Amino acid sequence: MDQHQLQPPKGAKRSRIRRGRGNASGKGTYSGRGLKGQKSRSGGKVRPGFEGGQIPLIRRLARKPGFRNPSRVEFQAVNLRDIAARFEAGAEVDAAALAAVRLIDGPDEPFKVLADGELGHALTVRAPRLSAAAKEAISAAGGSFEELAPAVKRVRNRIHRRREGS
Repeated sequence: MDQHQLQPPKGAKRSRIRRGRGNASGKGTYSGRGLKGQKSRSGGKVRPGFEGGQIPLIRRLARKPGFRNPSRVEFQAVNLRDIAARFEAGAEVDAAALAAVRLIDGPDEPFKVLADGELGHALTVRAPRLSAAAKEAISAAGGSFEELAPAVKRVRNRIHRRREGS
């Protein structure tokens, strides 16, 4: 066996590319950095979104005010008018029943019962949320309701307190 016949074993890791070690290496001269500019220099790191001092795209487009909460849960609205039209007296109205009559998208979707319309007969309503007026209307019609996931009212302290002694 001669020296030119030696090979690494199958599955051996290839060595990393050694840049800037002369033109014979294939990665010499500019070492894959191109010619001039900030990214060709040593320590020429540029943060993501940096456009060389020009107003960045995120600042050019972000003109709409306000805040859109990504973790917001959007409840589908179900009116008492629609429930009264589709369910008979004494029926039990829950997510599966509302999904069956296509008032909500699916049985696992969050929904809120609103008091728009008249309820002429007694129903048993089980919903994640009910408006206060809907609760009164259901009770007035002789029905009953159960709120499965009532809204939690959190008190937020908006007073900006100063540090003591300033």
